[in-house]
Amino acid sequence: MSDAITIRTRKVITNPLLNRRQFVIDVIHPNRANVSKDELRDQLSALYKVEKDSVSVFGFRTAFGGGKSTGFGLVYNSVADAKKFEPAYRLVRYGLAQKVEKASRQQRKQKKNRGKKVFGTERKAQKKAAKRNAD
Repeated sequence: MSDAITIRTRKVITNPLLNRRQFVIDVIHPNRANVSKDELRDQLSALYKVEKDSVSVFGFRTAFGGGKSTGFGLVYNSVADAKKFEPAYRLVRYGLAQKVEKASRQQRKQKKNRGKKVFGTERKAQKKAAKRNAD
């Protein structure tokens, strides 16, 4: 990992509605298979003089033959802006949010449909039990 890499940003746009700068990143990495997103976030935070947590990178594609990758980058004005506008899954990747554990989609649908078949007072009891289990 001691091999030098070069980062170039192009198509830089300032997006005041989302409090960020967005751009395409070209990474030149000869003699390396690829560069980690964490390492890119470190270098971009130094380049734009912001905290590492306010930088987001994604969508990288390595060119055929290697040596060059292209992706997308966002630099938010603050970490609070990043938490406000970034998708939850990316915040989880960067350690800024906790992943919400829930049953699989199929299990949730099956539970919903089983509940449809219960009537009257039994249904009220079932809902109370579900609330107690959720708490």
